[in-house]
Amino acid sequence: MARVLVIFVLAACGACTAPVKDMAAAHGAEPVASIYLVSHGWHVGMIVRQADIPVSVWPWGRDFPDAEYLEVGWGDRTFYQALNPHLGSALKAALLPTESVLHIFDFNGSVTANFPYSEIVEIKLPGGGMRRLAGYIAASYARDDAGNVRSLGEEFYRNRRFYASRETYHLFNTCNAWAARALRTAGLPIAPAQAMTAEGLMSQARRIGTVVQSSPG
Repeated sequence: MARVLVIFVLAACGACTAPVKDMAAAHGAEPVASIYLVSHGWHVGMIVRQADIPVSVWPWGRDFPDAEYLEVGWGDRTFYQALNPHLGSALKAALLPTESVLHIFDFNGSVTANFPYSEIVEIKLPGGGMRRLAGYIAASYARDDAGNVRSLGEEFYRNRRFYASRETYHLFNTCNAWAARALRTAGLPIAPAQAMTAEGLMSQARRIGTVVQSSPG
């Protein structure tokens, strides 16, 4: 019920927005990286290949040295970290400005094998896109006076870690809108205002990428 209510409210807020007409294209011989968007029903995660991450731009990506891939997500701190989120935490996350976290999941093997029940879309980033995407993610970390990020420890599952984020979660800055801005920063024709929900983001992704796995049912 919590997810349905939040999605209904967010969809209403993002329904009357104009599409993105044009964005940057790949430049010459610059390398082009692939990323994957994976739908978890209520939010979308971005998957990047560890080897494609510019260490100088996103050094904390190397907190997972043995991982082939990293899935990155962002969201309300209380709701995201809750083992069993309830209606009250969902409403608070949707209606009140709250603290946020970055969530990193590291894994090896194929993307589809690790997310067998999720829709997955592969997108080719334009030249320089991965550097811009990594910079966007890095800028979301909260840091202390010495410039160090604040790890909040591992989640209740292994290979997952939370980090404090400097950004604020609220009705118009959802987890999916955050991911959409990351993709737009990377040079993709994505409209954050149309990505308040997971389906809003995935529907845009399908138009510019390749569906490598459909959601069951």
